[in-house]
Amino acid sequence: MEELEKIREIERYEKEKIQERIKLKREKERSDEFEEVIVECPECGSHTLVHDYERAELVCNECGLVIDENIIDQGPEWRAFDHDQRMKRSRVGAPMTYTIHDKGLSTMIDWRNRDSYGKTISSKNRAQLYRLRKWQRRIRVSNATERNLAFALSELDRMASALGLSRNVRETAAVVYRRAVDKNLIRGRSIEGVAAAALYAACRQCNVPRTLDEIAEVSRVSRKEIGRTYRFVSRELSLKLMPTSPIDYIPRFCSGLSLKGEVQGKGIEILRQAAEKELTSGRGPTGVAAAAIYIASILCNDRRTQREVADVAGVTEVTIRNRYKELAEELGIEIIL
Repeated sequence: MEELEKIREIERYEKEKIQERIKLKREKERSDEFEEVIVECPECGSHTLVHDYERAELVCNECGLVIDENIIDQGPEWRAFDHDQRMKRSRVGAPMTYTIHDKGLSTMIDWRNRDSYGKTISSKNRAQLYRLRKWQRRIRVSNATERNLAFALSELDRMASALGLSRNVRETAAVVYRRAVDKNLIRGRSIEGVAAAALYAACRQCNVPRTLDEIAEVSRVSRKEIGRTYRFVSRELSLKLMPTSPIDYIPRFCSGLSLKGEVQGKGIEILRQAAEKELTSGRGPTGVAAAAIYIASILCNDRRTQREVADVAGVTEVTIRNRYKELAEELGIEIIL
């Protein structure tokens, strides 16, 4: 009898073990299903999916199919209706950024003599705070490499501010420059030249077109050196950048000339027709874009002179005349001057 009970206990123990393994396996399969990220619409195959956190749904932007529901909002549990309220309720520091040499992870002591509650620091402790601020500023940069990186990133920020570039372009330029430093491409070249080349490459990557002349105007090096450094850096870092399209320049030039949206749309349409007939290949994108805007302004009865268009586009009137004659002749556009 005792042996029979032992056998039954062993069988019960093994059965519980098997059930436990099956349970763990099912939980793992569920977690794998939960962690799977949906990147494509099963209905139309589109990749433009929108997270609607108000309804807790994942929606396809093309066909409107609700792909998933009851999704989890990873954001904060509090709400804020203006910047001051958001800053007061936030319990974390500033996000990490590549535009600062230490990625913004070190301590910064503010220049205002106020404590964490906003109260003014007494004159008794002000001298101590001044010394703390001075030594913190000194120890943030520990060696020559960090000092050069800090100088290069400040130069990048200065040029980007002068050109009115957005945050994502600045971050991309900082990443390109850091990659060049890691591959030791700075040796034998000026920091300003490599920084300007990194900014030009970032503009190309982010589809925010800026010409070499525009970069050279705000930098401390010549156009020739920027172009030479850019070609070297792009080759060494394997940056596969497509040629700049003339269409990318249309919104900026139209904004500079205070033209209507109708003119902008017409200019883009002319350039698309020209691209289909391969009229834009081998020609400067700014000159072709300026000629398309000049033609569109005449067709839409919102005329601008060749001199005005040339000043905004940074090309000569002769270039605009040559390009607009080519476009008008090949596309069959009749222009009444």
